[in-house]
Amino acid sequence: MHANITPLTQDVIAAGARGESHIATLAPERLSMAKTAYTARSVPQELICTLIEGDLKPSPGDLVLARVEKIGQHTRLELGTGRKAPLFTGDEIVVCYGHRYAPDQFEAMVPDSLEPCHLVAAGGIAATMLSRHSKKKMPTRIVPLGLLGDKQGRVINLSAWSLPPLAPAHPLPLTLASVGTAMNAGKTTSAAYLIRGLVNAGLKVGAAKLTGTGAGGDVWLMRDAGASVVYDFTNAGHASTHRLSVQRLEDITSLLTAHLQAADVDIIVLEVADGLYQEETAALLESRTFRDTVDGVLFCAGDAMGAAMGVEWLRQRKLPVFAVSGALTASPLACREAQRACGLPTLDLERLANEHIYTEIERWLGVQHQAQAKALP
Repeated sequence: MHANITPLTQDVIAAGARGESHIATLAPERLSMAKTAYTARSVPQELICTLIEGDLKPSPGDLVLARVEKIGQHTRLELGTGRKAPLFTGDEIVVCYGHRYAPDQFEAMVPDSLEPCHLVAAGGIAATMLSRHSKKKMPTRIVPLGLLGDKQGRVINLSAWSLPPLAPAHPLPLTLASVGTAMNAGKTTSAAYLIRGLVNAGLKVGAAKLTGTGAGGDVWLMRDAGASVVYDFTNAGHASTHRLSVQRLEDITSLLTAHLQAADVDIIVLEVADGLYQEETAALLESRTFRDTVDGVLFCAGDAMGAAMGVEWLRQRKLPVFAVSGALTASPLACREAQRACGLPTLDLERLANEHIYTEIERWLGVQHQAQAKALP
């Protein structure tokens, strides 16, 4: 990780010039008592020395010290170690500001000030809720106490703690992606079982989650499945990817795949969060970088109609879909429906984890590549 800190934002400089901000020394003992979230794990605590208060406008990725005011949906905070620490009213927590897009949980945005807001993700995202799923409680309410800074009073932003710049070399290892219709379509689980099958085949697997909201659960699952190296977008300096530009999404993809390649893996498995109708997901899948990176797509859905429409969407964009998986594979009948509708293999978890999955994928992609070559003028 880079050992440099971003300079003061223009908002902090302007506020300081008007006398509207105050920079106070933050006692190490106080910081050590705070619960530090997964999103902020890459910043060494010894470099966090000041608390910047006042009329400030936070930016996505800014680290903030906040006090838990009222427990809501999230009763625990995921720490950098993966442990989910119970939250108590009055706890001080270190989290990152970030936008969130989660149809099954919360839609939220970074506020314009250090006003009371919400913990909208257990991995440590501070934002103001805009909407929520009807089955979710109100989010846990937090009170920002100030942005966190270095000893010079410069705001610490996660962007300064990205993996070092590295461009992928060509050709990349065989690269597969798990995408789907929506949240909870089974993308991460399918990716993890695919990783397991590839490891069972004797391959060294690297994995990355390219988009989403900062949390460690998916990373831990991929590691537990046997991936040798796993990254996510927080390793590229982003607490979440909602509202990022296409260029930023492409940069994340290139950076993480380059570092996986540098780890000398035999094969790469990527996951793209949310569904095809989510703005950033669609933008990334339609990008030149994604098409040039990915050799095959595993599409995950909850039912046959979602699978059929999603596969058609991907085919229209010339993305090589090799199979369907996801939540629908819990039902043999739904699997048969999806196979008839898509004309593709439907892979349940047992088949994904089988050591023969690699040779099957090679065969499917080889057939697809030949078919595409014949269709060219």
